[in-house]
Amino acid sequence: MTARELEAALLIRCTDVARAVAPTAQDQREANVFQLAATVIRSQFPRESTSLKRASEQYFAAHPDERLASGDVVRNGWVASLSRLRDMLSQQLNGH
Repeated sequence: MTARELEAALLIRCTDVARAVAPTAQDQREANVFQLAATVIRSQFPRESTSLKRASEQYFAAHPDERLASGDVVRNGWVASLSRLRDMLSQQLNGH
């Protein structure tokens, strides 16, 4: 899977979780990306942010040692940048 394909898949998962279609993170990457996504969309999409935060917190409750700092999530290549994550997720949530 290419980096773009992986990014697209994670955006779809973020959108589904934000809309409460898939309410839990499946792995460390998703949990950390959901946590970041919740932060970057909080002001524009508070309800969706809460869903993402809840999904990440449920995962971290069972795997507390897998929580990473924001910088580590970017360094791992799970998101390109926080602004890109915010912009792309906002477009998804707005239905574009």
